[in-house]
Amino acid sequence: MPFFAGATKNNLVMETSRILPIGIQDFEYLRTNNYLYVDKTAYIYRLATTGKPYFLSRPRRFGKSLFLSTLKAYFQGKKELFEGLAIVEREKDWIQYPVFHLDMNVGKVTDVASFMSTLNTNLRDLEQEWGKNPDDETPAARLDGLIKRAHRQTGRKVVVLIDEYDKPLLDTIDKSDLHELVYDYLGGFYAVLKSADAHLRFLFLTGITKFAHLNVFSQLNQLDDISMQEVYAGICGITEEELLHNFQPELHALAKKNKQTYPEAVAEMKKRYDGYHFAFESPDVYNPFSVLNVLNTKAYRSYWFKTGTPTALVKLVRKQGLPASYIERGVWARERDIEQFRVGQSNLIPFLYQSGYLTIKEYDDEFETYTLGFPNKEVMYGFYENLILEYAPASETSEFMPKAFLKELYAGDVDSFMNRIRSLFASVPYSREEGGVRNEDFYQSVLFLLFRLLGQYAQMEQASAQGRADLVVTTPDTIYVFEFKMMNSGTAEDALKQINDKGYAISYATGTRKVVKVGAEFSEKERTVNRWLIEP
Repeated sequence: MPFFAGATKNNLVMETSRILPIGIQDFEYLRTNNYLYVDKTAYIYRLATTGKPYFLSRPRRFGKSLFLSTLKAYFQGKKELFEGLAIVEREKDWIQYPVFHLDMNVGKVTDVASFMSTLNTNLRDLEQEWGKNPDDETPAARLDGLIKRAHRQTGRKVVVLIDEYDKPLLDTIDKSDLHELVYDYLGGFYAVLKSADAHLRFLFLTGITKFAHLNVFSQLNQLDDISMQEVYAGICGITEEELLHNFQPELHALAKKNKQTYPEAVAEMKKRYDGYHFAFESPDVYNPFSVLNVLNTKAYRSYWFKTGTPTALVKLVRKQGLPASYIERGVWARERDIEQFRVGQSNLIPFLYQSGYLTIKEYDDEFETYTLGFPNKEVMYGFYENLILEYAPASETSEFMPKAFLKELYAGDVDSFMNRIRSLFASVPYSREEGGVRNEDFYQSVLFLLFRLLGQYAQMEQASAQGRADLVVTTPDTIYVFEFKMMNSGTAEDALKQINDKGYAISYATGTRKVVKVGAEFSEKERTVNRWLIEP
């Protein structure tokens, strides 16, 4: 039988026989091919015995598809796949139902034809099993007919599982006309689930975003949205308890490979990949895709972001002028503000939360408000890297990556560092600026993103008694204190004077490192850094 994921120090020798299920979304394949499995089946039993129509929102690569596949195997009565798992102690009947598993992620929607292909692919597979009525011409009519035929042929009500219900909507979110067409069409397609209610045993939809006013939510008025319910907070992802219980051999191997102690490796995992909370009282949840990859490769990397750049989301953030610094300070929101997203609305916080770029950090019971923030380092720095490319596309080349900037400072070459900043701004086309105007907010946004990315490798923004310098970079032998004057707010001389007058560098004077002060000014005419002065 497949190896179950429990592990202790006594079985660390089994490390080489444990296969991590990276990218595996088929429960039956996982269980019959000896992949390690973190047991989520207690949730399956609770869902199956307490209700019928459910919706779950979770970020991409968070295990939604595997969970849906597990539901499929359960409702198909495949008891043998669940041996050794929690559900076996609860379920006694193991009834086989007709299961409709619709995957809306079968292709990228780029036009009407590709959208219709997504629907047709799902329906054709079902029609091969349950037959086709030639009078059912539209996808909605075909789905309705299929549900009724399956119920009639088996004598049992149908289980409908829809994976990534919103994928066509997300694919078209930056194409307004196509998006509106897809939105209306999907509304009619999903509305069938309301009219076919008498023929359904169970309904479960997953997605990333809960789109407001879509028919599936307004017509299925009994649809139970479990996305922010405490009891289901750990339904997807890997909780801290599950990580420490199930992955002992891999964590010890990771620590050994990176010359860390076991507690150091666990702390690094937490800092990089933990921090998700899906209710105001939630266990710590790790990104499962990143966890499995880092334990497999034994290298700390940003795996989640490598699976797909959130281009549409980043464009919306840039277009609507949402400051990255505002996000990092923490965002207040009420539950109704983050549970649904409306296309075209100025508030992107629901989209950022549901997509996994923000998570719940605190809850104020008195005012019933959440504080949202980045869940971990992987998300924060990955988001910043993508956002700076939207502001300044020239930074896509290695010449403009943060490490390249830092090399000059480590070599003591301030002029090269400043020239690199100058080139970065000079290369940004007019099309990246609202109305062709490069205002102070533009400069501040790009500098903030650049400095935060530099903060991966260097200490930043240390406060003095009278204020905070724009940038402080600490290298092994030198501390650099930077102050920038924007547009017409001052000169390089003024910036240098501010460093001295406000004592930004005083706290570093008693150390062993050399202190270098840099004052710089931006030119409205040249549209980049114009002058800078260096004071050793």
